[in-house]
Amino acid sequence: HPFCRPSNSNPNMCQSKTSKPAQAPVDRKGFKSDGTHWASSYDPYDKSVALPSKAQIKAAIPKECFERSAVHSMYFVFRDTAWAVLCVYLANKFLSTSMPPVMSFDFVTWFVGWNLYAFWMGTVLTGHWVLAHECGHNAFSSSKLINDCVGYVLHQALLVPYFAWQYSHAKHHRRTNNLVDGESHVPSTKEENGVGPNGEKMSHYAWLHEMMGDGFFAGFQIFTHLVIGWPIYLAGFASTGRIGADGKPLGDDIADHYRPFSRMFPSRIRYKIFASTVGVLALLGYLTKLSFEHGFLPVALYYWGPYMWTNAWLVLYTWLQHNDPSVPQYGEDEWTWVKGALSTIDRPYYIFDYFHHKIGSTHVAHHLFHEMPFFKADEATAAVKEFLGPLYNYDPTPFPIAMWRIANTCHYVDGVDGIQYPKSINDCPPGLVKSKEA
Repeated sequence: HPFCRPSNSNPNMCQSKTSKPAQAPVDRKGFKSDGTHWASSYDPYDKSVALPSKAQIKAAIPKECFERSAVHSMYFVFRDTAWAVLCVYLANKFLSTSMPPVMSFDFVTWFVGWNLYAFWMGTVLTGHWVLAHECGHNAFSSSKLINDCVGYVLHQALLVPYFAWQYSHAKHHRRTNNLVDGESHVPSTKEENGVGPNGEKMSHYAWLHEMMGDGFFAGFQIFTHLVIGWPIYLAGFASTGRIGADGKPLGDDIADHYRPFSRMFPSRIRYKIFASTVGVLALLGYLTKLSFEHGFLPVALYYWGPYMWTNAWLVLYTWLQHNDPSVPQYGEDEWTWVKGALSTIDRPYYIFDYFHHKIGSTHVAHHLFHEMPFFKADEATAAVKEFLGPLYNYDPTPFPIAMWRIANTCHYVDGVDGIQYPKSINDCPPGLVKSKEA
């Protein structure tokens, strides 16, 4: 292929990623090269590989893939809303908001019924979330006014600060897999995870792993990502970048999505951040009012359950799209826009592709050209795949298995410079625990 020649000489996971060890070939995930696990073919150490430019990639995609349509996009808003109305109708018809006695068969059916509603309603509302995301990229229509109006309504209804996230997500696209100036799912270093220079477990996460063991720690990773990861990220306590909008290191400053004066944002958009926060507070106030009038349980059953599933889907997609033991992260000295964009991974999501507008199975094309409407992503992905050849990342692993693998293998990077591959605390020597004072 003109842009990529697969290489079997890959850095060993247990070695520093800044040099290639002389040893038997292993893939960059640290697994034996036996075809058991998918691994990216791109080897950034192979200087014979010439990456294409953004213009070259765009020229390979049919021009009609970039044609936006407000009418076509609005069809999907109405379609997804019809599914949401059906979910509410069925819940209202067959389920009661009054909880039956716990030690009864009625409680079992009640519990299962409301959890099914929460899952499917949350799955449907993730479609609305994706459409608002399209609005944030100005891919929904050619009108910025329509995009922002529709996006604001859809996102704020899900307690997403639309303009704040629009800005941070745009930075995520500009600096994908940049260890210094990236945004969202920026990996922490071994020092930040409490791993010492020789693999010793010195504090917090590393100690937690020592207490839990590999399997429970992977489950904890899944919980922190899917259950509490999204609100923690919006609050600025995890997964944010290392550089503020002023170009200076954030240090210990909190880069949240709610304060107009948060260092995440430039001063020119403070009024937009304020508008987003007001929308979030208004909806929280309304939900509180409903809770006082009708009780907390009905509001939790109809709104908060689906809300949690929508958040889980959102974080799952982002987590799996940008993480794999074989896909590198880059320091400022190695990062380029093309390298970052091509570090994205497409995966199969089966029936959920229908509800989520294929956001996870066409994400490589989306990261290359976010202004392209989602309903053209299939055609664009086919063109991108043919043009890029081995540079195109597609992991056919079922996403629950891929999630478990990533929860076990992608915990930290050695540093924030050069070429870095995710490493696993599972590989740290068991029982090698010491305090910082030691």
